[in-house]
Amino acid sequence: MNGSPVSAPPAGGTASAHRAGLALDVADLHVTIAGSHVLQGVSFQVPSGGVTALLGRNGVGKTTTLRSVLGLLAATGRVDLLGHDVVGWPTHRIIRLGVGYVPEDRDVFAGLTVRENLRLAEAGSRPRYDDVYRLFPELHERGRQLAGTLSGGQQQMLAIGRVLLNPRPILLVDEPTKGLSPKYVSEVVSVLERIGGEATILLVEQNVHVVRRLARTIVVLDQGRVAHAGAVEDLADEDLVRRLLGVAGAS
Repeated sequence: MNGSPVSAPPAGGTASAHRAGLALDVADLHVTIAGSHVLQGVSFQVPSGGVTALLGRNGVGKTTTLRSVLGLLAATGRVDLLGHDVVGWPTHRIIRLGVGYVPEDRDVFAGLTVRENLRLAEAGSRPRYDDVYRLFPELHERGRQLAGTLSGGQQQMLAIGRVLLNPRPILLVDEPTKGLSPKYVSEVVSVLERIGGEATILLVEQNVHVVRRLARTIVVLDQGRVAHAGAVEDLADEDLVRRLLGVAGAS
């Protein structure tokens, strides 16, 4: 790409986790939603640079974890993000640290054009349209098309493109390949692979083959707790994959 979609974190973040080469250090995270104790002391670390995949069966707390890191859900514990303990911070303040979020449902503005969706994401004086269009040429070609008329894969491109308009040292990406055709799965994975060479990505993903291609490290949740954390090579253990994820995907 011409220019990198990442930047140094803001001055003033000097917590030990950031000095130790961690983009994110979560410790004893608890979240209760409507009386249900969804996260029950979740602790894990995300090294700076590359992709860390957050795995687990449906309903174990993966999306809740991302939303808690962003301050969208009330939580207790510690979330050391880019050198700042952000528990209790409002979401807009966390985003200003340089956090990009691609939600599971994409959240594009259906009644606005592709170009208008991108313009709403501009946060600085020099948005990186050239980089975004180089990664996703279709967004340039469909700039005047209403976002609600795009295919699922094109909407996912738009959701990712929005967060790349501005420098983002860390991206939280939730189920980017869910419901996509094989063509768009391949395109989205290729882009995430390129981004992961320059930024830190915490990725929620169900497709073990995608995780194996993209990730360096994995964290597996089960019943609101971390059941396993290690290198992506651990997914070569088919018994582990079947026991923790309920699928056979190690071959």
